[in-house]
Amino acid sequence: MRLDKLLANTGYGSRKEVKKLLKNGSVTVEGEVVKDPKTQVNPDQQSIYVHGEEVHYREFIYFMMNKPGNVISATEDLHEKTVIDLLHPDDVVFSPFPVGRLDKDTEGLLLLTNDGKLAHQLLSPKKDVPKTYFAVIKGHVTEEDKRAFQKGVTLDDGYQTKPGFLEILKAGERSDIELTITEGKFHQVKRMFEAVEKQVSYLKRISMGPLQLDEELALGEYRELTEEEVLQLKNTAIK
Repeated sequence: MRLDKLLANTGYGSRKEVKKLLKNGSVTVEGEVVKDPKTQVNPDQQSIYVHGEEVHYREFIYFMMNKPGNVISATEDLHEKTVIDLLHPDDVVFSPFPVGRLDKDTEGLLLLTNDGKLAHQLLSPKKDVPKTYFAVIKGHVTEEDKRAFQKGVTLDDGYQTKPGFLEILKAGERSDIELTITEGKFHQVKRMFEAVEKQVSYLKRISMGPLQLDEELALGEYRELTEEEVLQLKNTAIK
């Protein structure tokens, strides 16, 4: 790839700032000063230094975020705070984006990456990647609801959902549940409960495919996925 693109993508500034670095003779490739931003380099095979510091290039990044309930799952917005606004500037340079969406008031597991191929595969309806949510429900969730979800319920627009697995953790005027679904329709969990005349008052995603929310992450915090977690996601995506 072009040297200026590599350096910009690795956090050394904008293309304009990178060109200034090159012009000043601050960049070496294989020990030789390089000033031409169009120079083609291979970061996997060549040693590249800026101000004597080795450049470590990674094409893809993968983050797990515990999304708080006051931000939207988008890369940018003129009026609302986005999940990208919660990232450190050193991570923003990789141009990550959320894989799927969580509603503004929904908390929990959100995957962010710049690996478009993996994101597309994980979101493909053909893959049936399971997503599990913890929810607090206004109303008494029953075994009848459980059976209805297993068959699939009809949403307000007439759409018949795929089967969902409902686990009742606590039943009462306030019920605690976990629901696993393989779809991601707009407000799906909320609309599924509306279909059985109940209301979601709190919603949190706790897993996506093999990825479990790291409970050590406070709301708004994130971390890189481990190599094992990335491999598990990729194995899920190719099934």
